[in-house]
Amino acid sequence: MEDNELLKVRLEKIAALKEAGIDLYPNDILPQNTTAEISEKYASATSEKLSKLSQSFSISGRLIAVRDFGKAAFIKIQDRKGQLQCYIAKNNLSQPAYFIYKKLDIGDIIYVSGKLFRTKTNELTIEASDLRLAAKAIRPLPEKWHGLTDIETRYRQRHLDLIANPKVKDVFQKRSRIIQLIREFMNKHDFLEVETPMMQPKAGGAIARPFKTHHNALDADFYLRIAPELYLKRLVTGGMERVYEINRNFRNEGISTFHNPEFTMMEFYWAYATYENLMSFTEELFAHIATDIFGGLKFNYLGTEIDLTPPWKRLSVKDALLQLAGMKAAELMNQTAALAFARKSGCDVKDTDSLGKILMAIFDEVVEKQLIQPTFITQYPVAVSPLSRRSAADSDYTDRFELYIYGKEIANAFSELNDPADQRERFLQQLKERETGDDEAHEMDEDYIRTLEYAMPPTAGEGIGIDRLVMLFTDSASIRDVILFPLLRIKEQ
Repeated sequence: MEDNELLKVRLEKIAALKEAGIDLYPNDILPQNTTAEISEKYASATSEKLSKLSQSFSISGRLIAVRDFGKAAFIKIQDRKGQLQCYIAKNNLSQPAYFIYKKLDIGDIIYVSGKLFRTKTNELTIEASDLRLAAKAIRPLPEKWHGLTDIETRYRQRHLDLIANPKVKDVFQKRSRIIQLIREFMNKHDFLEVETPMMQPKAGGAIARPFKTHHNALDADFYLRIAPELYLKRLVTGGMERVYEINRNFRNEGISTFHNPEFTMMEFYWAYATYENLMSFTEELFAHIATDIFGGLKFNYLGTEIDLTPPWKRLSVKDALLQLAGMKAAELMNQTAALAFARKSGCDVKDTDSLGKILMAIFDEVVEKQLIQPTFITQYPVAVSPLSRRSAADSDYTDRFELYIYGKEIANAFSELNDPADQRERFLQQLKERETGDDEAHEMDEDYIRTLEYAMPPTAGEGIGIDRLVMLFTDSASIRDVILFPLLRIKEQ
């Protein structure tokens, strides 16, 4: 009922403005300044210095506060850069401008111009000589909007979240900066940014469940990409020896604080490099970002200090299971013993699962959460690495690593499998797993195998989760806090 009354009052004001010939949504508003530009430039200017300025300043933004004293008032305007106070006096404005002021509501977008001065409390303020309506807000902002805390409302109505919580805007500005820093770093190291298809005839490049769609003109099914990997490696085969893509991937899986079905990754491929080169490269990249964002390599994430100072800890899957899960060496070698350990640890495993899959289930359940400081976990089983090069030291394992920070995977990388015969055998094994009900197993991709038959140079590749990286560098607990419009259950309006 209260909302209905507020809406009624606003509609009455709108009717009065229209009757007076005021355009509610003009298209000629041209502010010459931002709030931050004025605040920063004149932060230390005295009242005397401000009084000597001949220029007028103009800003435009959302009206967020009003202190009215009858024929005068102080208001606050918020634009994309911050907030600034303005002084409104009836004697300083034209009759139409003052009429507009009296019909304003919190949430309206307005334009103010005038000279600068300091109030008795020393606050930098624009003394308005002109005021215009830039866009009328019909709906009132939520009650106590300046402290909007309801999580679902914040995610479903991100526009209100951005208005109400300035720190939210800071997160997304920092996200933009992080992506810019990644591009700077990759370009500096002679990588070429490319774009590959988001609709693919086969869902490849990762072990994941895809989204499926149908192209009417071609009368063919396509999949939203789960990874750009196979296309990027085609480019390496074609002679583009260093490529990267900042891409959107789609996986038809669960939603959690660390998972969103639509997410952003940076994948890159580097000919004549190994997974060991990528570990050092990753340390250098993260240090480049952290130094810009934090001014150093140490920062707090959810109350824990994270130290990015290289070199980071390196631990094989086997050693991690021995040291952190408490497995015995014999259990690492025996499927039955590993299965018993997995079930005792609360893992969801099947009797038909390979030893490699069982070991990784134990790792995910027991070890992962213990990896707080940056740690490279290396030498993953072949069974869970269908695109990775076999290790020369142990053919049951691969030259692969995953990077963990604060118990979560941030990056995945490996020396690429470029032997077409071995790749075919891996795909055939994945098909067998699909037949047993694993709908995340990789499909056969004859075209990709044919690509390898033209010879892909020895290559290493890596994928870095941008959303998780931003979570880390913005102290955000949920992936939804770093995605402007996270996927949510459809709600009746």
